[in-house]
Amino acid sequence: MIPILIAAIIIFIGYYMNRAYKNTKDIIINRIHIDQVNKERRLTILQLSDLHLENISISPKELYEHLKEEHIDIIALTGDFLDRKRTIPKLAPYLEVLNQLGPKYGIYAVLGNHDYVLKNENLDRLVDLLEAYNCTVLRNESIVIDVGGRPLNIIGIDDFSTNRSDIAASYKEIVEGASLVLTHDPNIVLEMKQYPFDYLLAGHFHGGQICYPKAYHLAKMGKLVKMQMIKGLHFQDGKPFYINEGLGQTGVNIRIGSRPEITLHQLPLKTHIKFEETAI
Repeated sequence: MIPILIAAIIIFIGYYMNRAYKNTKDIIINRIHIDQVNKERRLTILQLSDLHLENISISPKELYEHLKEEHIDIIALTGDFLDRKRTIPKLAPYLEVLNQLGPKYGIYAVLGNHDYVLKNENLDRLVDLLEAYNCTVLRNESIVIDVGGRPLNIIGIDDFSTNRSDIAASYKEIVEGASLVLTHDPNIVLEMKQYPFDYLLAGHFHGGQICYPKAYHLAKMGKLVKMQMIKGLHFQDGKPFYINEGLGQTGVNIRIGSRPEITLHQLPLKTHIKFEETAI
């Protein structure tokens, strides 16, 4: 009787582990639509986050097939590309795809806590590779781009979870206009009451990755978790921010109660905007 029970338990666990692994291939494309009264210029922003190339279940070719028909103005990469030096070359084909998508106003990136597992020359190799494929890497700094005669500040705040954030430095060079903030750990929004932005994009939580029934393992990952903000669209001090569930996995290569995510955002160059979230 006991051997039969043990065998049944093993089969049960194997079945659900297999399902959990298949979930890593079930990519969702979330579209964040901004509904506004005035028909102002809108930017389409592709956000990819938490690729974790050691455990990613979408190939560069598949990524291209998902996005090849999309008009993309800006690509935003919100950190955690990888954490092992041997994985660095694996990033290049994905960056080739992003360039093939032809973002009108460029590709912008920030680093995450896993990227900082790399040290010294290996971290430099990662940054150099990103820059070689036309990614502007922002580390507590900003850049101003012209969008149809209107300035857009793209503000990159370095990783909050590893104490590398310097909000004041990130905002030092901004000009009057719309502001898009890119960062990895969304907990930074709780420190930004005095800093304006029209939209903030982040990742870090993976939507819990394993949520059964809740993502209890996120409890030590900051105050937002206790506020039930681990994925999707939220507001803090009246300002909107979005937490991407990420494309890859960390630790165990499974997902339960979460899905790998590609996000397409539309952002007007004005504030006072209404957000609606849909998914396909």
